[in-house]
Amino acid sequence: MIKYTEDHEWLEVDGDTATVGITVHAQDALGDVVFVDLPAVGATLAQKDVAGVVESVKAAADVYMPVDGEIVEVNEALRADPALANSDPLGAGWFFKVKLSNAAQLDALLDETAYNAFAANS
Repeated sequence: MIKYTEDHEWLEVDGDTATVGITVHAQDALGDVVFVDLPAVGATLAQKDVAGVVESVKAAADVYMPVDGEIVEVNEALRADPALANSDPLGAGWFFKVKLSNAAQLDALLDETAYNAFAANS
């Protein structure tokens, strides 16, 4: 199951863990990504907390925690090659994995159709 936030993050849920990244819309708006700041493994963050930062040649933007949870893995390949956020934002360009602490929060997030309608107007 893939869900989206109004902050332009996506998360792919697999059991009690979700992989999180930025959407195609977000990377298009940012332009060429040159740096990412990822959260620390083991950090417990609340929904809407700043989990990281993505910097491009045009701007810097916060990456927000889409749900409450604990960071269980970060994408070291992205740290080494931030351009993965542009070339494969929904695949190899993922940012971190989170162990969900409140799966009910997923119900309030957007599905692909709702996100695409939201992104078209933002």
